[in-house]
Amino acid sequence: MKSIFIYIFLLCVSSPSFSAFAQTGRSSFLTEMASREDSMKQYAHDIVNARQPADRVKADSIFTRMLVRALKENHSFSYPFDSLQTISRLYAPDSSFRIFTWQLVRDETTFRRHGAIQMNTADGSLSLYPLLDKTELVKDIDNAITDNEEWVGAIYYKIIQTAYHNKNFYTLLGYDENNFRSTKKRIEVLTFSNGKPVFGGPFFSFEEDSLQGPVQSRFSIEYKKEGNGSIKYDEELGIIIFDHLISENNQPEKKYTYIPDGDYEGFKWEKGKWVHINKVFNFRLQDGQAPVEKPVLENKLDIPPPPGRRKNRQ
Repeated sequence: MKSIFIYIFLLCVSSPSFSAFAQTGRSSFLTEMASREDSMKQYAHDIVNARQPADRVKADSIFTRMLVRALKENHSFSYPFDSLQTISRLYAPDSSFRIFTWQLVRDETTFRRHGAIQMNTADGSLSLYPLLDKTELVKDIDNAITDNEEWVGAIYYKIIQTAYHNKNFYTLLGYDENNFRSTKKRIEVLTFSNGKPVFGGPFFSFEEDSLQGPVQSRFSIEYKKEGNGSIKYDEELGIIIFDHLISENNQPEKKYTYIPDGDYEGFKWEKGKWVHINKVFNFRLQDGQAPVEKPVLENKLDIPPPPGRRKNRQ
């Protein structure tokens, strides 16, 4: 009897009418999602482009509600939202989740990041963790372990997946506009505990040099707005490479004076930690050269600067 049911099922699946039904369902899903995305585009644009702070705040509020409603559509995880150019949309390399992040600028001194983690569920239903920016309230950011409700805000532009002892680790590269004088770029590791996101942990090791303490939860660089500091990942070398920074006017206590000096430091994944490399290359590169074969462009999101300030190269 069981074999008869299997035969009938296979017969239905292979029939033209079944295929047409499946194709119709897929087409309907894409049409619905495209319509929702089209309605969201203007608000996503206005979050960073509207001239008045009140209009940016309003656009952010409307966009957030519309995004959540769209994600409630069954199997929304597969829909890329490619036209939302001011919103970072990153899938984990193993497609277990994706992260949305974006920035709201209230004024020249108030920058807020918003976002959410959408999990890839077996039945296509929505599992969503909102990211609540509590950067200003987190004490000792470099050593803090937080969750999605106490998030150290950043706009993510790269996810690096590694493993150790059969556990997956997702390293996030992101930037933070910080303030009108300086920008920060940050590296942190995302893990999941009982299915819930955890940011940070003892993952950045300086045990082989005396730069800082032996281990910390996050690593960041801060530099002047025109400094063009970078953090990138070299796939071939398996190394996170970042600019070595110095104060351009010999004021090391003022991070907004920092600029790259042509040298590069890095981190290499070893035994469940990112181990610091004091000097990645034994030579200096010319201005504009990148120490990677295929540089990762952090400004690929085409996110404009706050109104009234020209766009910097990320």
